[in-house]
Amino acid sequence: CIPGRYRGDQRRQRSLSLTDTITSSVVTSLLPPPHQRPSSCDDRVRLWVHLFPRVRALHRTRRPRLERKERFGVSGAMDYQQKLAEKLTILNERGSGVLIRMNYIKKENPPGMKTCLKMKGLTAIHAQTCADPKLRLSLLTDKSMETAIKYINKKFPNIDFRGNIQNLNSIQRQKSEVLAATTSYYDSFLDVIEFRDHVYELLNTIDACQCFFDIEINFDFTKNYLDLIITYTSVIITLSRIDDKKALVGMFNCAHEMTNGSSDPSYPRLGQMFVEYEHPLKKLTEEFGPHTKSVTAALLSLRMVYPRRNLPAEQWRSAQLLSLLSAPAAMLDPACCDTMACEYLSMEVMERWIIIGFLLCHSSLNTNQASQELWKMALRSGLFLILTRDEVLNIHKVSEDLFINIKGYNKRVADIKECREHAILNSGAMHRERRQFLRGALKELYKVLEDEPGLLGPKALFVFMALSFSRDEVLWLVRHSENMPKIKTPEDYVDNQMAELLFHMEKLRGLMSKYNYVVQRYHVQYLAQFDAMVLNDTIQNMYVCPEEESVLLTSFVSTLSALSIKQVENKEEFDFRAIRLDWLRLQAYTSVNKAPLPLREYTDLAKVMNLIQFHTRMVDSVEDLLQETSEVSILGFYPRVFEKMFCQSSEDINMKRYLMAFPIACSHFSQCGHPLCPEETEAMEKRSLRLCVTFLEQIAKQTSSIVLDICAEQCNLNDQLQPRHCAEAISAARHRKQKKPVQKKGEVQKEKPGAESMRKDRIVVTNVDKMHLMLTELCSSYSLCSDFVVFDHIVVPTEFLISHLETRLSEIIVRMANYNQTTQEIARPSDLLAALRAYTASLHCLSSYINVDITRLVKNVLLQQTQPLDSRGGQTITTVFTTWYLESLLRQASNSLIVHCPTMHCFINTATDNEPSFRAEEFSDISELQSLAELIGPYGLKFLSENLMWHITSQVSELKKLVRENMDVLVQMRNNFDKPEEMANLKKRLTGGENVLKRMTIIGVILSFRSMAQDCLKEVLNKHCPYLIGPIECLRDFISPETDIKVTLSVFELASAAGFPCDIDPALVTAISNMQTDNTSVDEEYKLSCLLLVYVAVSLPTLALDPNSFYSREHGGHNNNIHCLATAINQLAAAMFTVQNKNIEQHLKEFLLLASSTLLQLGQNVERMESKNRESVYLLLHLIVEESPFLSQDMLESCFPYVLLRNAYREVYRSFIVTLG
Repeated sequence: CIPGRYRGDQRRQRSLSLTDTITSSVVTSLLPPPHQRPSSCDDRVRLWVHLFPRVRALHRTRRPRLERKERFGVSGAMDYQQKLAEKLTILNERGSGVLIRMNYIKKENPPGMKTCLKMKGLTAIHAQTCADPKLRLSLLTDKSMETAIKYINKKFPNIDFRGNIQNLNSIQRQKSEVLAATTSYYDSFLDVIEFRDHVYELLNTIDACQCFFDIEINFDFTKNYLDLIITYTSVIITLSRIDDKKALVGMFNCAHEMTNGSSDPSYPRLGQMFVEYEHPLKKLTEEFGPHTKSVTAALLSLRMVYPRRNLPAEQWRSAQLLSLLSAPAAMLDPACCDTMACEYLSMEVMERWIIIGFLLCHSSLNTNQASQELWKMALRSGLFLILTRDEVLNIHKVSEDLFINIKGYNKRVADIKECREHAILNSGAMHRERRQFLRGALKELYKVLEDEPGLLGPKALFVFMALSFSRDEVLWLVRHSENMPKIKTPEDYVDNQMAELLFHMEKLRGLMSKYNYVVQRYHVQYLAQFDAMVLNDTIQNMYVCPEEESVLLTSFVSTLSALSIKQVENKEEFDFRAIRLDWLRLQAYTSVNKAPLPLREYTDLAKVMNLIQFHTRMVDSVEDLLQETSEVSILGFYPRVFEKMFCQSSEDINMKRYLMAFPIACSHFSQCGHPLCPEETEAMEKRSLRLCVTFLEQIAKQTSSIVLDICAEQCNLNDQLQPRHCAEAISAARHRKQKKPVQKKGEVQKEKPGAESMRKDRIVVTNVDKMHLMLTELCSSYSLCSDFVVFDHIVVPTEFLISHLETRLSEIIVRMANYNQTTQEIARPSDLLAALRAYTASLHCLSSYINVDITRLVKNVLLQQTQPLDSRGGQTITTVFTTWYLESLLRQASNSLIVHCPTMHCFINTATDNEPSFRAEEFSDISELQSLAELIGPYGLKFLSENLMWHITSQVSELKKLVRENMDVLVQMRNNFDKPEEMANLKKRLTGGENVLKRMTIIGVILSFRSMAQDCLKEVLNKHCPYLIGPIECLRDFISPETDIKVTLSVFELASAAGFPCDIDPALVTAISNMQTDNTSVDEEYKLSCLLLVYVAVSLPTLALDPNSFYSREHGGHNNNIHCLATAINQLAAAMFTVQNKNIEQHLKEFLLLASSTLLQLGQNVERMESKNRESVYLLLHLIVEESPFLSQDMLESCFPYVLLRNAYREVYRSFIVTLG
């Protein structure tokens, strides 16, 4: 960021005219009297040339000359021709921009991260809270420039640019870059000279006119005059605090001379100004000596206003200040006084006027007792004054350093020390009490006005007084907290209830904005039906009224008399800026010496016009007045103090309802910028957004923590009602029924669920009560506003809460799963679902506190949990449960430690010597898998299926390797399956049969588990959306064998996603088709698939040798899970031959022939091998046919005698013992 870019790139084309920075509103408002106003834009331009005759000269040269006649000559028609009001307005606007520009340059080139510099008797205390070292001009930190910078600083301003070229070689090499980088700084410093020249010219003119100043009479004229003096002083002091100003100007002029062969024409004046203002206040006091009379008169006009405002809180309280209830009978009376604008004038502004004004014109402090008392009262009020932004002035130090070197000021130095001690001891406590009073007063005022908004009309002044008083206290605390002195009571400079004050300020602002129509309607009637008449009567009673003044006053009356209530009803836009500017112009006309209409003699006119000015502002510029009285953008320049206030307030439970005031305060920071320094606005935007987001994140974090703590508590209470906890109650009831001995006295009886709700005393407050109270307080803060704007960014506070809840709830759901990868422990799906339902029910209670869409929140979170990763890239319960079921349950099932039990539709543990780490049925029965389907939904189960398919394809790959190893033997066995002797010989050559069956069993176990999960998903979806499941089922049933395979697979994919079983598993088809590689031909794949079925069929008899192949009637399956082979053979065959576009039924018939042939041979070879479980193996054929949609019992009977199956069933059921009761 290089300051000065608001001008053009060509410095020579830069206009130093003050019109460069006049905004459109000022241009529009600074018009001559009504009868002389121009009608076109060109006329307005000519008007500005008329206002400033020297503007045209300033366009041609940078060095304005102030001729003696211009400084001290007074024309005969000075009051009209000097344009004092216009010049004051323009220079104040310009001065504000120059001051902000100087402050930004100082921050841009900081001497250190935190500095306390002794600057020739002036203490510059500046906390570099805003300075970023990265913003500093790179030339000033360039190592190659160090020599040149040191030389320039040492010789400034008399630098020999040609004789000491060796010291300036680095600039010579980079003169173009130096010139480009420092031009904007140089131009900004020239703005100071230009501003100074015009200020001195105007001050001299005002002195020559012997203007009269009284804040109670010509308020606007006096205020603009004092503001100009303070702004000018602040510019000079800030300029003196810029450490690198000499280096910047010297480098520019050096590069300029090297480029153009001569120095810049303005360089001598600029260098001289820097030298003169090395001791800024000393030089300023010399310059303001001639203006002492005017400045002192203006300051002494505050002797009634400032003491009335600077009262302790006890007197405010006794006077019932700001209370509408103190005088109920006068509640409808309009609040007005002779000094309306003074009532809400900032006390900080007045203190700045008094302290800096008497520093510049201090002679009256020794001669005028009133001046001395006013000065001492301001010194006792605090320790620091703000010059601009976060640039402060240590008032006692500065005053003492200045006066100690002036002869005859020993008493004043003693007064300063006494005032400093008084301020250190008492000011902190006094302002603390004021803030305490204002918190209650603003709350009462808001409640009354909220209940009766019609009172905003007559009592609008109370609102602006309350806002102004509160703003003064906020600013005082901010500037003193950052520069807190070492005192015994630091708590006076800490306010953990600042949130409440800011909150009520914001509520009052919102109330005025909301009911602006009421205020406007009231004051339009007031202006037309009262003010216009009073003003007309006042004019009629005047003895003298010159033509110019008469035109203005007559225009006032005519404009106000023309107002009507219909204009408000028709929503016409009002603009009284012309009236207010004409009144300022009239003040200037009538405040000069020997004016034809001296305003000091017509105080009634001044009082009426000041009242009218306030009333016009109530009609057309309420927002501007709100900004003037309640603007707290200074908080944006003290981010550390601002954040500290927030943290202190957030620690107090009673302040939590007011915390939203902090982020909303950031929405007002955008109004503190200035067109002369757009770079500061950009930096302020980033800082404001950062602060706003930080505060909202913290509020959301606290709120979400409380909400989820309440949910956790409700979840624990809900867990006590789970069926698994009723065993103790049943046991106790049984003991009572059997009249067993009562428990001993030492034993504590466990409380029953619900006991926490029984109370004998209302005073007893439980932890849940405290959490609900805190939640109520936090949610109340969200009621301040639904959204607000920070630098064109719309901010919705509740969205931050939703985002935090979403993140935290996702983390909690995963945490509640209790997955331990080391021990492979995990919560049961049903327990997690019950906990999740308890959380969801508690979360919906939040809707009764605050208007948030909890349903949307829960849906978003749960939908994310159905994906492998959530929106933050974290694990979800889908990933957790998928991992656990694969790594724990199915891994143990593949090792026959867990058995698939078709009868109970679950997996169960087998009896082993080692105690199992978990009970398989507690994680795989129907209720658990339905809970799993509820938790992870169709998307989650699809992810689970994809992982299951990956394991299946890895097993299929290994199976194909085994087939390739035994391909020749398998081909012969396929061709000779009806030749027993040859088959016997070939079987001896066959290797890896057990491995094939093992891998096929693993595939069967995986597919059986998937089938169980799919069935549960179907039940869950049928419960939630039967209107969707019915059509899907009809569509699946509509598919016939003649349907195109692509259509069939598409429909089956839809049906499978809904949990319906399909003749061909689309997921398995996709997985197998993805296994196809370029190295294997289609024919070879087909051959491998056929031989794989042969391999399985001829290996079945080996299962009879395994003692675990026994068929259990209780479980409905075999103890080594070989009954899962039926699922594996049917689904794998259907998928493989679908991929290869072959006839599934034909190949399954071939498999049935081979399998039955080999099993029949098993019955003929009883003598040569022990086959205890032969009957159990026979049942496999029946299971395969029973589960296959492509085989039938007729096909089985054609190749395997049914009597063998009947005998096999009788044999396996004979050993089963039935127990009753």
